[in-house]
Amino acid sequence: MKVIVVGSSHGGYEAVREVLADQPDAEIQWYEKGDFLSFLSCGMQLYLEGVVKNVNDVRYATPAGMRAQGVSVFTETEISSVDAKKHSVHVIDHAHNKERDEQYDKLILSPGATPATLPVPGNDLKNIYAMRGRDWAIKLKQRTVDPDIQNVVVVGAGYIGIEAAEAFAKAGKHVTVVDMLPRMLAKYLDEELTDILTKEMEEHDIKAAPGQGIKSFSGQNDTVTEVVTDQATYPADLVIVATGIKPNTKWLANVLDLDDHGMINVDDHQKTSADDIYAVGDATLVKFAPTDGTKSPIALATNARRQGRIAGKNAVGIEAKTPFVSGSSALSVFKYNFASTGIKEGTASQYGVKTKSTLVTDTFRPPFVPEENGNAKVWFKLTYDPQTTRILGAQVLSTQDATQNINTISLAIQVKLTLEDLAYTDFFFQPGFDRPWNIMNLAAQQALRDLGKV
Repeated sequence: MKVIVVGSSHGGYEAVREVLADQPDAEIQWYEKGDFLSFLSCGMQLYLEGVVKNVNDVRYATPAGMRAQGVSVFTETEISSVDAKKHSVHVIDHAHNKERDEQYDKLILSPGATPATLPVPGNDLKNIYAMRGRDWAIKLKQRTVDPDIQNVVVVGAGYIGIEAAEAFAKAGKHVTVVDMLPRMLAKYLDEELTDILTKEMEEHDIKAAPGQGIKSFSGQNDTVTEVVTDQATYPADLVIVATGIKPNTKWLANVLDLDDHGMINVDDHQKTSADDIYAVGDATLVKFAPTDGTKSPIALATNARRQGRIAGKNAVGIEAKTPFVSGSSALSVFKYNFASTGIKEGTASQYGVKTKSTLVTDTFRPPFVPEENGNAKVWFKLTYDPQTTRILGAQVLSTQDATQNINTISLAIQVKLTLEDLAYTDFFFQPGFDRPWNIMNLAAQQALRDLGKV
């Protein structure tokens, strides 16, 4: 069997690994259009802040390591078209300026996505950057130590934008974050928690400018100098646009069924509309567990890796279905750590779900443990169906790392646990680690009181 895998980030990497594990004698060809295999953009902040010293370490695999396992690896090599009827792809070898066609038995596509651009005047000025991919990582790193860069404007207050803002604030730059939504990180946390993080950012010279739309970029000598919104003008020596992504699928429009946004339609096995072709990663939708399978664009590495494994299994004849996901994610913002999963108050309306939430605060460890010994305040917000008490989502925030609680809530969502289940779930207690009642227990118990179900 000959399997061709296109794309080398999370989904493509996992597909290759799965095929290797399940059918070691398969012929695997792995294609990457860029000159670097499996760069991980989710590790970019660690590189920009110097935690990871070498940009080449921010990866899953090397060509030499994969070739040693029998995989034929091709970098600087583009798959420009697919002929589904002939089971062939057209290959452009940019390194050697050659072209050829390759046959396949199974094709796994992980085409990924490209950073969204803003269709406003001045978007072609110099010093307007993106925050995705190794090439941008290297350019951004150079700008963190550039003395001519003093004012940085980040457009977009999601995870990527906040990571960029923190990296440049730590590099001594004045940062402004502009977003159309009314709050920073509004897609991930509700207002009680974003207020805390916004204050923390402001204390580190990051100015929040929410609820504003970009009107234009202006500049001198073809280089950006200002960002103009519908409310204000901000000086900018560097602009980082982090307003989302768009699927890299135009080249597949006449081959596969795509939705109105260019996302590849796949079934529960990651199969596309064409025989023997599978698709994974940011160019596909996932099924959202809190709503029992609503198709949603949730671009997370965990989702892509899960899809890659499932596609690899099905490609070699092992039937497997991709499970529903809760959309779990986490981030640090200076001294705070937060995580969230499932539905929040701020996102319930987009899913048409009626919810109720309960916010509790407590200490990370028993009160007798001094703060300097690892005790700190914890905010935990639990979201649920007020009629059935089914758990639908949660958020947690603390200067301690309480984020692993969210993994438990993700599982609770997927197996449809209720507040009654969670209220007295058995979690361990030891004063050096946590409290007698886990924060999740406390939240569920309080939620039952709020509903009059004690």
